[in-house]
Formats: sequence, structure tokens, C-alpha cells
Amino acid sequence: MAAEQKTVDATEELRSRYHEIAALAGGFAHELRNPLSTMGLHLEILAEELSPPGDSRDHRLLERVKKIRGECGQLDHILKAFLDFAHAGQPQLQPGDLSSVVGDFVEYFRPRAERAGLDLRPHLDQSLPSVEVDPTLINQMLLNLALNASQAMPDGGTLELITRLGMDGIELFVIDNGPGIDEATRDRMFEPFVSTKPEGSGLGLPTVARIVAAHGGTIECESEPGKGTRFRVWLPTSD
Repeated sequence: MAAEQKTVDATEELRSRYHEIAALAGGFAHELRNPLSTMGLHLEILAEELSPPGDSRDHRLLERVKKIRGECGQLDHILKAFLDFAHAGQPQLQPGDLSSVVGDFVEYFRPRAERAGLDLRPHLDQSLPSVEVDPTLINQMLLNLALNASQAMPDGGTLELITRLGMDGIELFVIDNGPGIDEATRDRMFEPFVSTKPEGSGLGLPTVARIVAAHGGTIECESEPGKGTRFRVWLPTSD
């Protein structure tokens, strides 16, 4: 019993340290976003004052201002992704129906899917047992996976979302028929700041993994070039 108590105490201490670090990191990112927003505002005003450019010097200045505004926008994107990553491990869990949460996401994402030429196909089991979920984080997880699939299929494709009762828990599948992922990329896809996209933050899939872990679940990816990609999320039931 003493050994078990030590394990519980150690786990609680690690959880406490994580929450403290996450709070500090989130506060730091928020503090960075404030001056970044001010810089963006002043650059926007400067661009307006230089438009239309009166001479070649004004034209060069305007191009430089646009470049800096673009970099500020990219920094803001990274900071937002970092905040999402920091908050992903702090779920507000409550008993819920995973199929209902996924169904709500499908309706939210459907207009964007149609614009991107995606055939969105939900197959949701309506008789699943209850699961402890944070609907906001589950939606964030699904959005990251769906956007990844959409970006991998710029000419359109099929995106399936499946829920079903699995072994000792509930399974959620997100499946696309895109170009697939090679083994080297697959092995590192859940590592922070690893991205194959020039303007990617490298935090989308790591955030997905943290959300799943915070729900006591697991995630795995099956994919190979030319054969699409399948993400499988397993979550424990609350019954």
C-alpha cells in the first residue's frame, strides 16, 4: 500500500507541476501577443499611409512593411497554436455522448468541407456508452485532424468520421483518401514543432495527442504513400 501511495503522490506532483508550467507558458504567450498585436496595428496604419506609393522609395518601403506584417501574422499564428497546445492538457471533463459531440462537429465543419471539395461521411454509433469528455477540446482535436486532411487533399476527396464500441472503450476513426504519409513523417508527427508545411506551427498534431492523453485515451496513425490516412482514437468509457 505504501508503494501504491507513493506512486499516486508522484503522479499528483507531476500533474501539479504540469499545470503550473502550462499556466506560466500560457501567460507568457498572452504577454507576447499583446505587443505583437500593437505592432501589427501600427504596420497596418503605416501601409495605409504609403498607399498608393508616390515613388520607388515608397514602393520599396511598402513592400517591406507588407513583409513584416506577414511575419507578425505568422508569429501570432504560432502563439495561438502554442496556447492551444498548453491548454490541451487541462480538460473540463464531463459525462457525454461522443457520437453527439462528433455529430455537432460534422455540422459545424460541413460548409468548410463543401468549399474545399470534401465529401464528409459520418458513421456514428448512436448507442454508445457514456464517456468523460471535454466537448471543446474534442472539437479542437477533430478540427485539427480535419484541416490536416483537407490540406492534404487540395483537389478534394473523402473524409470519414466513425464512432463505434471497441475493446474496453470507444473508438473514433478519422479517415481520408489523400496521398498518405511516409514512415519518416509518421514516426515524428506527434512531436512538437515538427511540420512538413512551410507555414505550419508544428503543434497541430501534438495538440491532438495531448487532448487524447488528457482524456485517458490513445491515438495511432496508419498511413502509407498513395493509400490515404487513418487516425484511430481510443477513449475509455465512464460506465
